[in-house]
Amino acid sequence: MRFVNPIPFVRDIDRSREFYRKILGLEILEDFGNFVLFETGFAIHEGRSLEQTIWGQASVTKEPYGRGNLLLYFEHEDIEAAFENVAPHVELIHPIVRQAWGQRVFRFYDPDGHAVEIGEPQEPGSQGKSSHS
Repeated sequence: MRFVNPIPFVRDIDRSREFYRKILGLEILEDFGNFVLFETGFAIHEGRSLEQTIWGQASVTKEPYGRGNLLLYFEHEDIEAAFENVAPHVELIHPIVRQAWGQRVFRFYDPDGHAVEIGEPQEPGSQGKSSHS
């Protein structure tokens, strides 16, 4: 068994593709229209079509897919530069802060309301903890 990646549902695949490509700078590896795979292994899927595939029917709710129960985690070598590039284009949860385990991160919402965290890379086992212990 090997975990590959989560696939967040998105309401508007074009909007989300452009958000992750232009704002976060992720390179597209494969674009199948309603499913986009980025070089990092991160992927997004248009929600209604994925609901149809999984459950045989799409929900009629207009509720946002992001519901405060999932955090999409990314790393960037230069946290200040990442913040300067991303912050003007997003709804921030908070600016760069140092976490209890020593890592600096900032958090914001993507277009579907999914919480996104960008942190500076940490060496495994630094401060005796993994980054999300």
